[in-house]
Amino acid sequence: QVQLVESGVGLVQPGGSLRLSCAVSGFTLDYWAIGWFRQAPGKEREGVSCITRSDGRIYYVDSEKGRFAISRDNAKNTVYLQMNSLKPEDTAVYYCAAKRFCSSSWYEYTYWGQGTQVTVSS
Repeated sequence: QVQLVESGVGLVQPGGSLRLSCAVSGFTLDYWAIGWFRQAPGKEREGVSCITRSDGRIYYVDSEKGRFAISRDNAKNTVYLQMNSLKPEDTAVYYCAAKRFCSSSWYEYTYWGQGTQVTVSS
């Protein structure tokens, strides 16, 4: 059974940091790209970042570049999203999802985690 489980629920102050984890089971991470998406209340789900099977890293939102870093540990079957200098506008439910190749289109992804809430507030 394929499962993706996000962790790293957090209430963080503006300017703070948080690392999200996406632990996968039921398939070998080596052969999949993993994307991070987020959805804020009243907004559409948007692509945050994706890491390819060959460890290429893609960031979909300009405001993230330099603040967010995606990485993977195939031995642990886990993908991470390190988020620094967090802003209130980063507040959203964050999801990880699996697909053979990276894409910014959430509807193209095959498997999804349940999501984890990130709140950036003072």
